[in-house]
Amino acid sequence: MSGRKLQVQVPMRWGDMDAYGHINNVNLVRMMEEARIAGFGVPGGTGKPGTESRAELFSSVPANTQILVVEHRVRYLTPLDYRNVPADVEIWLSEVKAASFDVCYEFRDPIEGSLCVRATTTLAFFSVKDQRLLRLPAQQREEMQVFLGEPVFR
Repeated sequence: MSGRKLQVQVPMRWGDMDAYGHINNVNLVRMMEEARIAGFGVPGGTGKPGTESRAELFSSVPANTQILVVEHRVRYLTPLDYRNVPADVEIWLSEVKAASFDVCYEFRDPIEGSLCVRATTTLAFFSVKDQRLLRLPAQQREEMQVFLGEPVFR
């Protein structure tokens, strides 16, 4: 599998830094969220219009459907040092199942280009009305195929 990978930039904030000058692990998870939204869109029914995402994959979810985080997995390869420029992040999808899918990330130092972090987030669609997980709609699964690649972790 070698689907399309999206390149996004995620700002590193001064407050994201820990005492060692690295992006703190909690803030890295926030940056993962920012990368997902920059790449795949604001989930339908949330926020107000702004700049367009690289792909509007999440913006087209059915009404009364939420996209919930099931799990995060993060591997720190080298420290992602704070810099006053955005981090370079490559994102794609993997492990598309009946009711969940993974977003994969690779964070690179924006100056040196070194790979710092590999991560995945498992997401699922959730019915607000029925209070249960939903199977991924056929249209959504089809749209996801464009971005389907190898998982970060085996």
